[in-house]
Amino acid sequence: MLMPSRTKYRKVRKGRIHGGSATSMTELAYGHYGLISKDSQRISSRQIEAARQAMTRYIKRGGQIWIRVFPHIPVSLKPLGTKMGSGKGNPEFFVAKVKPGTVIFEMDGVSEDIAREAIRLAGHKLPLNSGFIMKDEQ
Repeated sequence: MLMPSRTKYRKVRKGRIHGGSATSMTELAYGHYGLISKDSQRISSRQIEAARQAMTRYIKRGGQIWIRVFPHIPVSLKPLGTKMGSGKGNPEFFVAKVKPGTVIFEMDGVSEDIAREAIRLAGHKLPLNSGFIMKDEQ
C-alpha cells in the first residue's frame, strides 16, 4: 500500500475539499488512456491499490500503468467503545484528496477496448464517479 515515508505532522484535521474542479493534474502526462474523477472525495491507499490490481490483472501485466495521486493525509480513528473526550485518536490509514477533473490513473501500451474495460473495472473499486479519457479527446 502507498504511504508516505515520513510526515511533518503525525495527525492532521479532517478539513474539506474546497473549490470546484481541479486546476492541476487534469491532463494526461504519461499514457494514452486515463481514469478521471467526476466527484470530490477522499481515496484511501487501499482503494488505490485495489483499483491498480484490477487494472493490472485485466491487461495481464501488459502495457504500463501510472498512479497520479498519492495518499499523503493521515486519518485518525478512536477505538470502539471510547467515550467522548480523551483526545484525538491514532492515525490508522492515509488518504488522497481528489477534486473533479483529476487524473487518477494513466495507461499505455494496450488497445483502446482493453484499456476502456480495465479502467471501468478500476472505477468500480473507487468511492467516486469516474470516467475514461483519451489523449485525442483533450
